Amino acid sequence: MIFSDTGLDGAHLVTPDRIEDERGFFARTWCVREFGTLGLETRLVQCSTSFNRKKGTLRGMHYQVPPSAEVKLVCCTRGAIFDAILDLRPGSPTYGKHFGTILDDENRNMLYIPVGFAHGFLTLKDDTEVHYQMSEFYAPECARGVRWDDPAFGIPWPEPVCVISDRDCHLPDFRKGGTDR
Repeated sequence: MIFSDTGLDGAHLVTPDRIEDERGFFARTWCVREFGTLGLETRLVQCSTSFNRKKGTLRGMHYQVPPSAEVKLVCCTRGAIFDAILDLRPGSPTYGKHFGTILDDENRNMLYIPVGFAHGFLTLKDDTEVHYQMSEFYAPECARGVRWDDPAFGIPWPEPVCVISDRDCHLPDFRKGGTDR
């Protein structure tokens, strides 16, 4: 695996190192040793899949607070997404900054998202599937979020949002207490 810097402290773009032949390719997508060598979280307790019927579906910006704050490793297994992360750690040198990238079923890249980051994505194709690996169990009482289009962050979403949950549509602005909800 190739770990690339995102410009956000502790977050990495992970590119599987493909071994290709006439059959296709083989690539490792998880290795405790490789993640551990970089000081990244190696404890994964839950995996989830998000299937999204329509292009323009937005999910985010979500995170969990302690005691269930979580690391996520996200990849797109079908279709394509614009994946965005946002550093909400007050003491971080990249606090308030964001990173976005295209994850799709062709590049097979993954995004390693540290504790204290909000995460969201926008589907760029119909019938898109996203796979998550998480370091903590889902805890609804610890679930939080900030608005996907909060001007405090200016995330440049590449397409219009066509489908969004009522919950995500009504997440608060960051400056209005987004980290407490």
